[in-house]
Amino acid sequence: MRTLRFEAEDVISIELTDLDGRPLPQFTSGAHIDVLLPNGVSRSYSLVNNPNDRGSYLLAVFRGPEAGAGSTYIHENLRPGQPLWISSPRNNFPLAHADGPHVFIAGGIGVTPFCSMIERLNELGHRWKLFYCVRTRRKAAFMDKVTELARKGMGQVVFTFDGEPGGQLLDISAVIAAETTAAHFYCCGPNGMLTAYRVACASLPPERVHLEYFSSDVAAATGGGFVVVLARSGRRIAIPPGETILDALVREGLNLSFSCKEGICGACETGVVGGLPEHRDMILTEGDRAANQSMMICCSGSRTPELVLDL
Repeated sequence: MRTLRFEAEDVISIELTDLDGRPLPQFTSGAHIDVLLPNGVSRSYSLVNNPNDRGSYLLAVFRGPEAGAGSTYIHENLRPGQPLWISSPRNNFPLAHADGPHVFIAGGIGVTPFCSMIERLNELGHRWKLFYCVRTRRKAAFMDKVTELARKGMGQVVFTFDGEPGGQLLDISAVIAAETTAAHFYCCGPNGMLTAYRVACASLPPERVHLEYFSSDVAAATGGGFVVVLARSGRRIAIPPGETILDALVREGLNLSFSCKEGICGACETGVVGGLPEHRDMILTEGDRAANQSMMICCSGSRTPELVLDL
């Protein structure tokens, strides 16, 4: 970790560089990485900087009651110079390949994936609008950054401070209704905001509606009572009540990738060879689920007595 910087009340940014000075892997707008902390906790964070910047990764970390132990650990323990293990970038929240306009609705730290998206839209010369909702100005990270991005490109930023005198919550339905039929909409924020957003977008074509969760509001499948078959070896592992598929496979000695354990980061996505998963993740679309090609084993279960996985 090269630098740590105060960005807003309860928000810090950390800049990561390769220990040997090598370029970091390329990423696309909206991508995130997993950070393995010295205390053994792994957490996912969106990449804030320009996707063309391979010299460093910039992350923003919020500390609050809903942020979790990983973010609290970063605020209280990490200091510049400490080495960290990180994953390669993954993108479950990509920028749509469309002329736009592109309309972003951010709740607090949910602004982070939109910074890299807006950088890309400015390069392409596409129109965009950001509705940035936060309790107070003191809690709003990257205000100067997004304002400057609007000045440089074909963008507009609308700030909503609902915790200040005279402040009101953003009317998400009105935002959606005011845009053209060509607009693409994006939302990242707390679950209450995302629920309102999904309701407001219910009548829109799903390919124009994009969202990313901070945390899942769906309980993991822990009913058990089925068998997972590992397609590459034929090994059969019974999933008992009280455990997820991931828990059972790790207990049986499999070395698997995972991070959030809530179905929001995609680290544990696993190919499905046979059977029908009971999806509990917040990533796969209805089309993805109908294709029955993959699942998030950290939180999803099985609708069939056997589930054959590409493991």
